[in-house]
Amino acid sequence: MKKLIRRYIVPNSLLFQLLARSLLVMALLLVVIGFFQYIFMREVTYSNRASSIRTQIMSTPSDLWEEVVRSVEANVPGRFPVFFMPDTRVSFIDTQGNFLVLSKDPPDHPLGKPPQLTKEDYQKALGSKHKLTYEVVDQPHVGEQLVVLQPIGNKFHNTGLIQVSLSTKPLKDGLIRQLLIFMALALLALVAGMFALISVLRRTLEPLSNMTKTVEKINSGNLQERFSPDQGQVEIDRLAFSFNGMLERLETSFKAEKEAKEQMRRFVADASHELRTPLTSIHGFLEVLLRGAMNQPDKLDKSLRSMLGESGRMKKLVQDLLFLARLDRSPTINLTEGELDVLIKEMEPQLRLLAGNRTVKLQLTSPAKCWFDEDKTKQIVLNLFNNAVQYTDPQKGQISITLEPLSQGLELVVRDNGPGIQAEHLPHLFEPFYRSDPSRTRKYGGAGLGLAITKSIVELHGGILRVESSMGEGSAFYVWIPTMPANVKPIIATKATSCD
Repeated sequence: MKKLIRRYIVPNSLLFQLLARSLLVMALLLVVIGFFQYIFMREVTYSNRASSIRTQIMSTPSDLWEEVVRSVEANVPGRFPVFFMPDTRVSFIDTQGNFLVLSKDPPDHPLGKPPQLTKEDYQKALGSKHKLTYEVVDQPHVGEQLVVLQPIGNKFHNTGLIQVSLSTKPLKDGLIRQLLIFMALALLALVAGMFALISVLRRTLEPLSNMTKTVEKINSGNLQERFSPDQGQVEIDRLAFSFNGMLERLETSFKAEKEAKEQMRRFVADASHELRTPLTSIHGFLEVLLRGAMNQPDKLDKSLRSMLGESGRMKKLVQDLLFLARLDRSPTINLTEGELDVLIKEMEPQLRLLAGNRTVKLQLTSPAKCWFDEDKTKQIVLNLFNNAVQYTDPQKGQISITLEPLSQGLELVVRDNGPGIQAEHLPHLFEPFYRSDPSRTRKYGGAGLGLAITKSIVELHGGILRVESSMGEGSAFYVWIPTMPANVKPIIATKATSCD
């Protein structure tokens, strides 16, 4: 028993509080029941005793009562019905309210003189032939007494009242014994209820204990644990469902944080690599010039041109990084309503010049009205077109630009017949510095920022940029721009710089 109590009754625990409060409620209920039981049993006991005395009074003929009254009045010994308990005293009250003691009590009787009620009480009792009449009177220095009144006489009229009084102490003693028995049984019931409640509450709180064990297994490195959503208790099931949702959000947040750290690490490494390459080249040419090549016009000219090209590439890279940072930190855009097909047609000479001998096809739906930033939209087209030019054959390359309405917006598609992109590279294609060629060769040029900038500009328009590609069949970049972007506030934007 001690082990059971020590194991499950821990102060301040939920089980202890539920058990204590349940037992407290049970105890209060038993006290209330005991109180009302005492009141009810007291009334029943007094009523039964009064009914018994009334029956005894009525079993004695009226003539005998009248004879006893005359004998007492004349102070002549007469017959007295001996059927009352020794502690009872009998009195007679006539119709005028005169009080006469019939029983012969010794002078030192512990109850003293019989109690007398008011004349109004006696008159009221005289008018009641069939109703049991009794009173409880508290006499000073004597205590509480039960007074029973019963009219006597014939069927036509009452000749008086017989009053029988007795102490209620024996009756109260019986009631107290019953109350003590009830209290003992109630105490046993509380003890039995405590052990029964421990088992019931332990089973009731078992789902909560299971959740506690599951929580103990969860940490920042182990978020795959989940709570059982069906434990048979509505509140616990709702709590488990909420916890599972929170764990899923935490797991997603940790994964996103991990991916963000990895992207930042890769971004720093790629940016360092892209900046180191032109700086190394410039440093090498400077060393060559310092070794005497500056006195040779041909080598001097070649070195200066190479350094100019590398510094220009480094300048463009820094400008792209700054532009991308501005888009992420404080995106601004100047939206105006216009025709996107007209804008692309105006760019056609420039696009064909960039394409060289490649075949260029334009399929533009007209009119194609929407809200867009003219400079940034040109940058979107140029970036995607340049990407297609870099990855297609200079002689056999084919590039098509399609513009058509789609789902309350316009869809711009730039498609090429290049070598295609492997499926594992597609999810990372729009990350800064990401290139599908891990060797970082300069076969296709660029620093890997063009598509990242393009994606940011498209999202500024409230649009969506996606890519589809198959190895050996080419790639297609889809840009969807809404006709009227929602939640986009047209404001003046910083003029965009060109990107690769």
